[in-house]
Amino acid sequence: MNLASILSFTHTLVKDSLFPGAIAIDATAGNGHDTLFLAQSVGEEGQVIAFDIQSQALENTYTRLKEAKVEERVSLHQRGHQHMTEVLSELTIPQVQAIMFNLGYLPKGKLEVTTLPDTTLTAIDQSLEWLGPSGTLSLVLYTGHAGGKEEATAVLQKLSLLNTRLFDTAHYQLLNRNLAPSLALVRKKGLN
Repeated sequence: MNLASILSFTHTLVKDSLFPGAIAIDATAGNGHDTLFLAQSVGEEGQVIAFDIQSQALENTYTRLKEAKVEERVSLHQRGHQHMTEVLSELTIPQVQAIMFNLGYLPKGKLEVTTLPDTTLTAIDQSLEWLGPSGTLSLVLYTGHAGGKEEATAVLQKLSLLNTRLFDTAHYQLLNRNLAPSLALVRKKGLN
């Protein structure tokens, strides 16, 4: 699964949780591919909150959104994803339907600026609290950079321990390619 196909596959799975008027989060805005997908999926009535620590990432994302004429649906925050609860509380968001992470570093950015296991695990904890019934949390994991394997291992270990009465979890990975990106997915169970 190359990068383009894993992102497309992720979008297909996340789209099941989205509808016009939904609220979604891009926890790692990067170059804005997931942010744009979310903005288009939630429609004019929806809202997307995007996080990134790098100003270049937010500029790239804004440019992509503006070109697609969906920038009004998105609020961009130059903060780490571990500050999700603070931002969502300030915005008085009740819950969200989808949260997407694309871990690692900004493509064509500074390779030494990466997501980190501690802040990512904190953000996952917060994501699980904000996720509404039938909501989806996706995490694209990259292991080809320094610290990537450790972060992926920590994420997968955390997700494997989630309460099965509340969440379904899955991990999609190519078995015959070293260092290929993989996808971890969490779906919060609906109300019975």
